[in-house]
Amino acid sequence: MATNPMHQFEVYRIGPEIKIGAIDISFTNASLFMVISSFAILLVFNLGSKKNSVIPNKMQLLAELSYTFVSKMISDTAGSKAKPYFSFIFSIFMFVLFCNMFGMIPYTFTVTSHIIVTFMLAAFIFIGVTIIGFIKHGLGYLKLFVPSGVPVVLLPLIVVIEIISYLSRPISLSVRLFANMMAGHTMMKVFGGFVISLGIVGGWLPLSFSVALTGLEILVAFLQAYVFAILTCIYLNDALNLHH
Repeated sequence: MATNPMHQFEVYRIGPEIKIGAIDISFTNASLFMVISSFAILLVFNLGSKKNSVIPNKMQLLAELSYTFVSKMISDTAGSKAKPYFSFIFSIFMFVLFCNMFGMIPYTFTVTSHIIVTFMLAAFIFIGVTIIGFIKHGLGYLKLFVPSGVPVVLLPLIVVIEIISYLSRPISLSVRLFANMMAGHTMMKVFGGFVISLGIVGGWLPLSFSVALTGLEILVAFLQAYVFAILTCIYLNDALNLHH
């Protein structure tokens, strides 16, 4: 069972079973690592902001670099109008990043390798951005689905395409993160199995691939958090600045 590459994605209950009607709300290993990721973020920024020295320590440097990185990303992608939503985007970026990075530690659980988690994050972003769009522009937000300069004959078709494209945002956003994390961890598990089965004599080649793949997966873990956040900025930019 332990050699099965999909075994690492199994969700199991920790503690007693808790149900509300037919809905199981028991605490699971996925819940545990979401809580751990959240507390780790709070710990990093609590320690990083405790002493604002001229020469920053490691935690302060990490906190300042993270803040500057996300702030610049928002400015470059969504402009100054998106600044009030910095906390929203920053929280999403750090949560996804820490969940991805914790998943790289052996015998932990990769929360973002489950489509239900990534889809709920994406749905939350989608609904939030849509609400912001209607608050800012009212029914004028529907102009997003009517590109300027389109011939009247093609307009019905283009509107349908734009609506489908808009509604597919949470699906593409969630599947991209889920698929990348799941595929990468599965490959790492497969190559790790080859190392064990081939032993000392023949295991050097898959071991080399495993080491290289681990480094690549750490990069992917960061890039996927970045892509998730920057797409959130792009969607927010559409809501704040109607470009059609």
